[in-house]
Amino acid sequence: MNLWTRLRDEFAHAFALHPVERDLTLDDLALLERVAAGIVNRGMADPAVLFLESLGPLNFLGSQVLHGLAPFLELVCDPTELERLANILERRDSIERLSTLIAEKAAV
Repeated sequence: MNLWTRLRDEFAHAFALHPVERDLTLDDLALLERVAAGIVNRGMADPAVLFLESLGPLNFLGSQVLHGLAPFLELVCDPTELERLANILERRDSIERLSTLIAEKAAV
């Protein structure tokens, strides 16, 4: 690969407004499944879906709050899963996917 091709590939998204998003891994999907199951088991499916849908456009801010509260939440949650969940919530499609999972589990 020559120098110009490599530079063009590296700077292809240098000024892009939307980052290239990768698909969720199987571990990420399993984590979302566990979160949805925990919400449904506590009987909070309807309030959770309402909350997620109303704050959908602010999901990035919510993930940053989760990063900020991590030192306190690590006392009751697994720190690696907490960080993965915060990273998942930074994605635009994650709120819709999580609310769909909660609604599907609540319907069963």
